[in-house]
Amino acid sequence: MTAIDPKRRQLLQALSVGGMASSSLLSLGAIAMNLPNINQENQYEHGQKPQMQASGQLIQLGVTDLSFHRVTAAVVAHVMRLMGKQVEISYALHEANFHRLKLGQIDLLSSAWLPHSHGVYQQDVETQVATRELGLHYEPYALWGVPDYVPEDAVSRIEDLLKPEVKQRMRPMIQGIGEGAGITRFSKNIMREYQLTAAGYQFRTGTQADCVAAFESAVSVKEWVVVPLWHPQFLHHQYAIRELKDVKGLLGGKDRAVLLAREDKLIEHFTPEQITVLDNITLSNQIVAELDYGVNRLGLSEDQVASQFLTNNPAVLTAWLTPLLTQMIKKATL
Repeated sequence: MTAIDPKRRQLLQALSVGGMASSSLLSLGAIAMNLPNINQENQYEHGQKPQMQASGQLIQLGVTDLSFHRVTAAVVAHVMRLMGKQVEISYALHEANFHRLKLGQIDLLSSAWLPHSHGVYQQDVETQVATRELGLHYEPYALWGVPDYVPEDAVSRIEDLLKPEVKQRMRPMIQGIGEGAGITRFSKNIMREYQLTAAGYQFRTGTQADCVAAFESAVSVKEWVVVPLWHPQFLHHQYAIRELKDVKGLLGGKDRAVLLAREDKLIEHFTPEQITVLDNITLSNQIVAELDYGVNRLGLSEDQVASQFLTNNPAVLTAWLTPLLTQMIKKATL
């Protein structure tokens, strides 16, 4: 009997807990034994040569090197591995990942924020190769916020930062994250368009850890502070942060976080049914923020929080895998 790797066994057991065990055709053993075989049979049916799981056939998944991107990608990778795929994950910053996708150094990118934050990078990739957007991991958006203890009648809009009484109380350093991030581009524009630099404020780039540390150091002493942030992010799971109104509309609006694939690599590595599974993957801002909190505050790994989420939500995983499970039923009843 073919051995099942421990991660796949855990997820398959979750499927059976979710009600799949009621059908003998979809028992744990049947799913475990047939999913890899279905992959190869599907490729024959669609005129593709079956992909052997050798080192040269690894799926290269590029991930933006921030914790909330990492946890999202871990969920995606778990699903791919459940479908019998071998996945190698590598990390880079925002713009660099799109360049790697363009050059074919990675096959898929998790997650692209489209159309606002990363749309310009996607356009550059498509000068070289077609891409396809899959799933809806969450609906991110950028924001400038303040801790909720800052009175709303004093600071509710970005331009309120220019009030003399607010300037006296507000920390002048606004700590951001790295170059290439949408929130960084937007924040630099905000500094110019709202004339905040001339008013004495400074925007500084850095790491996510720098941004978090600056915010938490201010909160620890109830200092007024502005944080350039986004949803989803684990700070929202821990603190009440009030968004400032951006009347100039410089923060870009709500995006769709998706799995972005090179079209050529997608059809090389996945059958149509498997592509539908990837397109079925749907999370939310709240779910990703909670997973991100597990990594940043509870000391769990990305793989641990992804595995726990899938194990605790078998109905979600079953819904994602429906195209393959349905096909397995059809084959079993022939």
